[in-house]
Amino acid sequence: MKITAIDSYILTVPTPPPMARSYPHQKLVVADIATDAGVKGLGYSLVFGGGGAEAVLAYLQTRLAPALLGEDPLMVERLWEKMFRLDMGIKKQGIAAYALSALDIGLWDIAGKVAGLPLYKMWGAVADRIPAYGSGGWSKYSEAELIAEAERYAAQGCKYYKMKIHHPDPLENRKRVAAVQRALGGGVRMMVDVNQRLDPQASIRQARALEDLDLVWYEEPVLADDFAGCAEVARAIGIPVATGENNYTRFEFRELIERRAAKVLMPDVCRALGFSETLRIGHLAAAHQTAVAPHVVHELSLQVVGALSNGFLVEFIDWAPSDLFEELPACRDGHFAIPARPGHGMALARGSRDKYKA
Repeated sequence: MKITAIDSYILTVPTPPPMARSYPHQKLVVADIATDAGVKGLGYSLVFGGGGAEAVLAYLQTRLAPALLGEDPLMVERLWEKMFRLDMGIKKQGIAAYALSALDIGLWDIAGKVAGLPLYKMWGAVADRIPAYGSGGWSKYSEAELIAEAERYAAQGCKYYKMKIHHPDPLENRKRVAAVQRALGGGVRMMVDVNQRLDPQASIRQARALEDLDLVWYEEPVLADDFAGCAEVARAIGIPVATGENNYTRFEFRELIERRAAKVLMPDVCRALGFSETLRIGHLAAAHQTAVAPHVVHELSLQVVGALSNGFLVEFIDWAPSDLFEELPACRDGHFAIPARPGHGMALARGSRDKYKA
């Protein structure tokens, strides 16, 4: 079997209110991989908020995709190495990582289809039903909007809800978190997300203002590049730290693990170099008794969590319109059933390319 063509493009998809006040749209960089055996693979990277998607597409089209033409798509690990080591002067982070991720995801989709298995079973299944946490709580939400969103996720059975804490006053953030917590009652636990906005000392002050609220985790307390700062916060506070959505390689995650900078690691399959590297990160974390809760794209992340003994949760951001994907997994009783279809189980809906293509 040989790769004969790779068709790549961007889909620009509007988001619903009130999320649209923070992110008016999302962009998917899509790679449709064709083979001479007629088996096709769908790969895509969600570029959250859309910034840089055009650069991701350019690198995918001009550098990575040509390197795969004529290759056997089932040699996924070899092709991952080929892409990773191409252009050694350009580290496979950021834009290059998104591009590699989309292609790796598409290659694994082909491998699963050829094997006739969903990917989590190819990789050694642990579970076929994965718990989710409702996620959103953007800083531009009013308190009433925060509570309404949290209650909507709770109505779908989610036992966890995550919100942003971006106000410069730590006590104002505490007030908003406590208000949502009161509204949800005792059946839903909460997480908070700093989104890299604080330095270590400011982050420690903020966390200490929240420590009595029994939070599941305190996310991205400092800049993602500051491993020492993240470890400093983790040592100083009583809330477990979660981080990793803006880290890319297993080597970065090894640094986080060795510094004991987080109790929960959050690789994003669209940033952390696809399924291949995300699985490596997951197994590395398992060797250190560290949980994994992948960042966004729950429809793809399900396959990873279903194959990891240390898989914890998937992040559920309910933003995608009903006409974007065929059979987008539905949240029921706070869980997602992993699709039984071969490969990763996802397909773009008929007409979505014409409707959303940039």
